[in-house]
Amino acid sequence: MLIEAPELSFFPHIRHAFFTREGGESGGIYASLNGGLGSSDHPGRVKRNRQRMADRLGVTKAHLLSLHQIHSAVAARVETPWPNEDRPRADAMVTAEPGIALAIATADCGPVLFADRHAGIVGAAHAGWRGALGGVLDATVDLMEELGATRSDIVAVLGPTIGRDAYEVGPEFRERFLDDDGMNARHFRPGRREGHTLFDLPAYIGQRLEATGIGEFASTDLCTYSDENRFFSYRRATHRGEPDYGRLISAIMLAN
Repeated sequence: MLIEAPELSFFPHIRHAFFTREGGESGGIYASLNGGLGSSDHPGRVKRNRQRMADRLGVTKAHLLSLHQIHSAVAARVETPWPNEDRPRADAMVTAEPGIALAIATADCGPVLFADRHAGIVGAAHAGWRGALGGVLDATVDLMEELGATRSDIVAVLGPTIGRDAYEVGPEFRERFLDDDGMNARHFRPGRREGHTLFDLPAYIGQRLEATGIGEFASTDLCTYSDENRFFSYRRATHRGEPDYGRLISAIMLAN
């Protein structure tokens, strides 16, 4: 039902989880632990799935907070819970408040969980290619620092994300990254189709995080596209012509 990173499990007052698609109530293309509030799954099943996740983290469902994700570089400070219908339009969250679980929804994009155990500050970011290129990871670290974190004490872990062997892109995509920084060419290699390349999103996310000056970056090294039993994948669903897809939830919190 969930995957834990040893880099975060080491901290006794921090709870986290990269939830898989297993162990929920949804069926069909959403089977079974779909946590996506924006999916077309039956709302009652999504609510019950999210309750299961909240239970595993030790919080009420109202304290498992999500965002209205828009592939931006916006990071929000969390001080109190908000209703799902009022969730901010942003792609990262940071808090110093115990008992609030920061939950990111993904289905190929990179879920990144952050923690400064010394300062007692945690964060979570949704890092697809747009957000990572636009600076959502930098914005998360900046906001953690504003709240009192020290960059060199921050640990960031990337959860299940589409892997480099599954992420084939066109020439315009590659040009965006080269226009931003010519060194980004190292994250591309020849694809299977003429004129296309394979993009290593996890490596790019790692590069961006290391450039922020944080203390440690780690990755679960798990590919959402290739592991259908455990993970939802937007790209896999698109290739199959499916009408929708489930969302994985990754969450982190400070224990009370």
